[in-house]
Amino acid sequence: MSGEIRFDGRAADVAACACATDAMQRRGPDGSGVWARGPVALGHRRLSIIDLSAAGSQPMVDAELGLSVVFNGCIYNYKALRAELEGLGRRFFSTSDTEVITKAYAQWGTSCVDHLLGMFAFAVVEHATGRLVLARDRLGIKPLYLDHTPERLRFASTLPALIAAGVGDTSIDPVALACYMSFHSIVPPPRTILNGVKKLPPATVRVVERDGTWREHTYWSPSFTRDAERAGWSSRDWEEALLESLRVAVERRMVADVPVGVLLSGGIDSSLVVALLAEAGQSDLATFSIGFDSSGGERGDEFEYSSLVAERFGTDHHRIAIDGSRLLPGVSAAVAAMSEPMVSHDCVAFFLLSEDVSKSVKVVQSGQGADEVLGGYDWYPPLAGVAREDAVEAYADVFFDRRWSAMPSLLSRGWLVDHDAPYAFVAERFAAPGADTAVDAALRSDTTVMLVDDPVKRVDNMTMAWGLEARVPFLDHELVELAGRIPPELKLADGGKGVLKRAARGVVPDEVIDRTKGYFPVPAIRQLQGPVLGLVRDALTDPAARRRGLFRTDTVEAMLADPNRTRTQLGSNALWQLGLLEMWLQHHGVG
Repeated sequence: MSGEIRFDGRAADVAACACATDAMQRRGPDGSGVWARGPVALGHRRLSIIDLSAAGSQPMVDAELGLSVVFNGCIYNYKALRAELEGLGRRFFSTSDTEVITKAYAQWGTSCVDHLLGMFAFAVVEHATGRLVLARDRLGIKPLYLDHTPERLRFASTLPALIAAGVGDTSIDPVALACYMSFHSIVPPPRTILNGVKKLPPATVRVVERDGTWREHTYWSPSFTRDAERAGWSSRDWEEALLESLRVAVERRMVADVPVGVLLSGGIDSSLVVALLAEAGQSDLATFSIGFDSSGGERGDEFEYSSLVAERFGTDHHRIAIDGSRLLPGVSAAVAAMSEPMVSHDCVAFFLLSEDVSKSVKVVQSGQGADEVLGGYDWYPPLAGVAREDAVEAYADVFFDRRWSAMPSLLSRGWLVDHDAPYAFVAERFAAPGADTAVDAALRSDTTVMLVDDPVKRVDNMTMAWGLEARVPFLDHELVELAGRIPPELKLADGGKGVLKRAARGVVPDEVIDRTKGYFPVPAIRQLQGPVLGLVRDALTDPAARRRGLFRTDTVEAMLADPNRTRTQLGSNALWQLGLLEMWLQHHGVG
């Protein structure tokens, strides 16, 4: 989706809106449309999943209500909402979830977001007032980027779409750069790496008036505190409640007028999704797993476990072995598909996996998000027992890629900001009420910030690059609310995600629960060598990189001489982090 609203008395730039829309063709290969009315224009690329008929096309114009809408995502409870709205006298002309948003806005105004269960970013234009309303789902699963100037506001589902339409200021934001280099390559909202583009935060509604004034509010925030009503719950009570909540979340995400598959890594999270779908009676479920060539002593696939789960539950399983010849072009294409620079080598894996999966299905469920919501990462246990007032420092020690004191040895002098912006951001987040312990504060921050601008964005960008919609049941907001109430010690038990592992006993094979935690492995990126190292070297020594001068030349030369020596706090390849940023900037011709 895309759009523009002007504040200077001019008509909306329909050509710019069309350029932004065309730039997202891969996200919506099934159709396109542009609508304009005076100072406002909307654009949309369609991925047909619910109501495949022309009645479900967008932009959707409801002349009776005087509303035009564009929407990206899926409203899982749209059928129940439709019935409720029909009971209130609303009439429908389609069977789409887009029209449910339209009628819900007409009925409840901006409070309509409280009624929606799903992942969404949408824009509503009121014909009578010229008002524009933008909204994003609670966990930020669907993106929304903004280019706001005194003359106009443009928005789009991807940052490159705004570049295609013409961003006025494509210079690099030094504070965003500091976050990228320190805060595990995450640039928290509203910033992006570019000064001229912001992003609407998750769980936010922004109302933009015709004169350019605007207001916004956060409509949801999870509490990571103990619930007095559940004070007497046993660990088993929590396990059963979590499993039941996941059952509901998984079932919700099967709503579609096309088949829904599952990305099956072989870990406990995706395996449990498959198990619960089988339990609910899903037959002929298509599952997909990916593997790469081993490199640097690291194994490149987890087929052993994904095949075990597929056999146990009788799925139509696809083992996708990525030939080495696909990796190099896959790296470049994945960088091109990124809305923002994302360091995780998982991006390449998801991109190549999505290419093959999209040939079979249009929608998949994924186990993404469980580690952040339920304490599965190894940086959480060191926070247990840390005093609340010491939580920020303890978290920075175990999570930040590098501390502020190391920045002058990496960034050129002109790019150093005068304060530790990443630390200040985390300190502000941790200080907010609603998190009882250091672990609670870290989980809340990771669930509402890190998760949104790393794993969730990665999955959305890479799957949608192939017209594949990924749904994430562990980020059902009701499940997240429940998880926030679970005592931290139950989450950290059994090496992390203890409450989930215990709930899964008897549901998924024990071998999957008891295995060593795995990741989406792309060994050729974790251990830079050969052609991929060549890509990084070329990017960092390109004349554009020299002119930009982000990094100290001596530091870059030392890292290129020994490309696998320098690692971040969490073990990522530091040279890849630098090279990826330059590859992204050069591909998009910005900064």
